[in-house]
Amino acid sequence: MPDVYLTINEADPALLAEIAKGLELRASLPQQIAILETYLGDIDFPENVRVLDVGCGTGAQSRTLIKRPDVAEVVGADQATFLIEHARELAAGLEGLTFVEAPGDDLPFDAASFDVIVAHTVLTHVADPEAVLAELFRVLRPGGTLAICDGDFSTMSAAIGDRDPLQACAESFVEHQVNDAWLMRRLPRMVRAAGFVPGQARSFNFIETEDPATTANWFRRGADGLVKEGRIGPDLAAALKAEIERRVAAGTYFGGMKYDSLISGKPE
Repeated sequence: MPDVYLTINEADPALLAEIAKGLELRASLPQQIAILETYLGDIDFPENVRVLDVGCGTGAQSRTLIKRPDVAEVVGADQATFLIEHARELAAGLEGLTFVEAPGDDLPFDAASFDVIVAHTVLTHVADPEAVLAELFRVLRPGGTLAICDGDFSTMSAAIGDRDPLQACAESFVEHQVNDAWLMRRLPRMVRAAGFVPGQARSFNFIETEDPATTANWFRRGADGLVKEGRIGPDLAAALKAEIERRVAAGTYFGGMKYDSLISGKPE
């Protein structure tokens, strides 16, 4: 089944609410905060910088960006109506922060409108990442910076041994929630093709072993995806979810994946 984000505005309201909650929860985790702050630290922010947060979701990264000392304005853009509305609610009262509903490959901005663009966990979910990169090149000023961070979803794992049944849940989650699990491995070539010059690259491990705030829910949704496709029945899905809880209680739980970041520049 295709990535739900490809048709996000047609998604069930309950799923949209779950996605919004998950985005905010993920952004609050210390490991995720460290990932964001580390790669943002690789950016040379000029004074009074204008930043675009493309694929902003609920605006968690936008709210972080507007608080940086050299940032004067942040515009968050996302094609999901529900997420943009939620982002506006969460950002109420923050000066210099606005949100627009727009897809990443068709942005309502003039050329060279932004000094910095951040694409946080978005490119793996779009149908045509090359078109998005071309549009980001257009709206970034010469000499500006593009910062991309996303999951290497090919590394997602629930396994603690060979033939682990929970790994099927991890793989199902990726199949239903990600358009291109391997995109980050091709990213340097893609940004060069779009006209950018690749710079600082980093890799981060995100691992949960105790009190799994996000990965356990990913695997539960993977079990639901297996049922939806008719690969397993609801009883087996319930047993897989129970196994997640058993491992948490027993102290044997593992869930994790790798994230990568790449800072690129637009030539003067």
